[in-house]
Amino acid sequence: MITKLLLVLKKWALPVLVLYVVALTIGSLAHVGGIPSLGSSFDDKIYHFTAYFLFTILVYNYCRTVKLTHVILISAISVIIYGIIIEVLQQVLTSYRTLDVYDALANTLGVVFASLMITFRNKQS
Repeated sequence: MITKLLLVLKKWALPVLVLYVVALTIGSLAHVGGIPSLGSSFDDKIYHFTAYFLFTILVYNYCRTVKLTHVILISAISVIIYGIIIEVLQQVLTSYRTLDVYDALANTLGVVFASLMITFRNKQS
């Protein structure tokens, strides 16, 4: 059963990652309204943290399927760079979004937390 699940995850790693990147890019650059409130003053940062946490796991999952070395480091660095590029594009391409250092920080914290979780999970296996 586990072997079949791993094969399915391998098979769908790239399509799931590509769909996520497209959705994240559109969500980051489009004029999005009506995002549900979580009831805090920093909802936006929670969404950033969560999105980049999941993004890191998806990139890691894909990188594992292509048997790269230093998978966690490559995943973390590539997701952080993507986040910075998106923040710059928000400033340059849109009139309704701005570059926010705190968004980039929330993104990076999501990446770091996911990377630590993956590292600890791998050490226990």
